[in-house]
Amino acid sequence: MSKDIRISRGLSLNLEGEAEKELLEAPRSKTYAIKPPDFHTVVPKTVVKEGAKLLAGDEIFFSKYTGEVRFTSPVSGTIKEIRRGAKRRIMEVIIEADPEDSYREFGKMDASATGAEDVRARILESGCGAFINQRPYDIVADPKDEPKAIFISAVSTAPLAADKGFIIKDKVAAFQEGVNALRKLTKGLVHLSVDDSSAAYLKDIKGVELHNVKGPHPAGNVGVQIHKIDPINIGERVWTVSPEDVAIIGNVFLTGRYVADRTIAVTGSEAKNRKYFRTKIGANVTDLIGEVPDDVRIISGTVLTGQKLSNHQYIGFYDNEVTLIPEGNKYRMFGWLPFTYNNIHSNSRTSLSWLSGKKFKPTTNLNGEERALVVTGEMEKVLPMDIYPMQLVKACLAGDIEKMETLGIYEVAPEDFALVEYVNTSKIEIQEVIRLGLDLMITEVG
Repeated sequence: MSKDIRISRGLSLNLEGEAEKELLEAPRSKTYAIKPPDFHTVVPKTVVKEGAKLLAGDEIFFSKYTGEVRFTSPVSGTIKEIRRGAKRRIMEVIIEADPEDSYREFGKMDASATGAEDVRARILESGCGAFINQRPYDIVADPKDEPKAIFISAVSTAPLAADKGFIIKDKVAAFQEGVNALRKLTKGLVHLSVDDSSAAYLKDIKGVELHNVKGPHPAGNVGVQIHKIDPINIGERVWTVSPEDVAIIGNVFLTGRYVADRTIAVTGSEAKNRKYFRTKIGANVTDLIGEVPDDVRIISGTVLTGQKLSNHQYIGFYDNEVTLIPEGNKYRMFGWLPFTYNNIHSNSRTSLSWLSGKKFKPTTNLNGEERALVVTGEMEKVLPMDIYPMQLVKACLAGDIEKMETLGIYEVAPEDFALVEYVNTSKIEIQEVIRLGLDLMITEVG
């Protein structure tokens, strides 16, 4: 029997450029990349050199401080380049792919009939440990921890986000096996949150606590769901996994192979072919969408939380969408006057566009610079958690660990503050502030 979670606070952005529900096979990229910066706090130690031959599922690097977590190749091929940045930090491991994948064989395993330690070992050796994130801090989980619960959010509320129900509809058997495996990793519950789309395919999944979630964004954020279902206290850990990654884990047990398929929704007002594409983790973005002119922003992820890409760069490890919107390099004369421009979204309704009901075409323009101005109550309207967002942001800016703990830093991740950042009059990069606060907590508290 499912439980209902209704979110009232938040903001649903009606943007132009939603992807059609049609799944196509993407062209196979000549090169793929695993990017260590996608795994926050992970210090990679490579086990291969340039020129090494790989099978799909072969180890590329491991985490220096949690050595059990391995990161494996999504395709078979040859290590073309290990690209480094400042202080020789590894930024990308680029793999020149074979025409067809050859797989490392791990062997089939029935997760339900296997002991917890063997299940854990299989997840780690196949590279699937990278899919499991930890709260607090929103980092790759330490396999030595035992979480009090595991959360899976199959709810899509972010603007132009990929429909998780559409993504998972052909992977239900693998998803069930992935749930069977994850249940071995905790003595608590595996919580599965669904909306109307994903419930059609996942309502009969066994071994989970099912939650029907309704409401505006950020109702789909797993952090909001954790807050409503089983909040995190000091010293506790919970793990989170996305639905498609649960299916990848399940497929390792069903087939004995690490099949790193990734379904990408191409969205945004500037996208020419707005559809869903099946590719591999770490695909080259240009092979998916073609060359994009300089006046278009390529975003790996959603418009609120994604990372900027350039032509021929690589899609993020966890991302299920690529969004294309206009660059905000055109400025409006007297743009500060209310009711002057009525074709943009305004949360404070200083534009009359809210009366039209039309979809908005966003750009990257901030429509203003950072300023010492805070409007009381505007942050709380879009954050459906029982915390004080403005005070928490101030505590993070001040580096006040005691206040950060008191104000709920353990319950949040940067994505939970994406809407707060969007509506914030002061134009402060709040997601970055929260990330720096979490990093301070990792360093000082652990």
